[in-house]
Amino acid sequence: MSAGYITFPQIDPIIFSIGPIALRWYGLMYLIAFALAWWLANRAAKQPNSGWTEQQVSDLLFQSFIGVILGGRLGYVLFYQFDYFLQDPSYLFKIWTGGMSFHGGFIGVLVAMAWFAKRNNKAYLQLGDFVAPLAPLGLAAGRLGNFINAELWGRPTDVPWAVLFPNAGPYPRHPSQLYEFMLEGIVLFILIILYRRFNPPSGSLGGLFLVGYGAARFTVEFYREPDAHLGILSAGMSMGQWLSLPMIISGVGLISYGYWRKAQQKKQAV
Repeated sequence: MSAGYITFPQIDPIIFSIGPIALRWYGLMYLIAFALAWWLANRAAKQPNSGWTEQQVSDLLFQSFIGVILGGRLGYVLFYQFDYFLQDPSYLFKIWTGGMSFHGGFIGVLVAMAWFAKRNNKAYLQLGDFVAPLAPLGLAAGRLGNFINAELWGRPTDVPWAVLFPNAGPYPRHPSQLYEFMLEGIVLFILIILYRRFNPPSGSLGGLFLVGYGAARFTVEFYREPDAHLGILSAGMSMGQWLSLPMIISGVGLISYGYWRKAQQKKQAV
């Protein structure tokens, strides 16, 4: 290993505390993610002929937030700690011990969206297009929280920007949290916003999010340290990569379906 690396900055995970109540950086990132989604959603709802009201935006975000929390915890336990869950089923409810899964939270949001769409008479694919731009900046905030917490670090490396994380052994590692911050967050947000300007067919923005996140996560997993108790699974891929593959395939299918349906509508109009 190269002698050149960056020592992880000493960051107190607790911003401030008042008695037993403490505000942690990771919790603040969740609040920032929700605030960004709220701002972007209300901005989109105020556009002419958006078909959205402030109350609908509030309901959607609240239900999605619940979906993230419940799905994220359930997904983490089932995908990453299932053996532990079988030994101690109460572990599912021990949220204070940590452990959230993006893919579980994503499924939770899909369920919340289906519930919202049914109650508000919204087309599901159009709802997905509305939600797609709201997620990446929130994901970026979450990955910053992972970095500040010095968790989910990368594999050992000798690149000049390697970071020596506390409790991660003696070797500098890829700051994979920051890779995800850029790819899943900033870059994906820019791509969705630019793509939206081309007035893509219904479902395509949601499809682009699926492809973009899935591809970004799949790529970064090559630099991210696999979970110690899972390691590398079949075909040389990690759990994160296996869970990202269905997202990529589904996203490509959504985009293809959108353009196919648009072409069929043009033919019928002729």
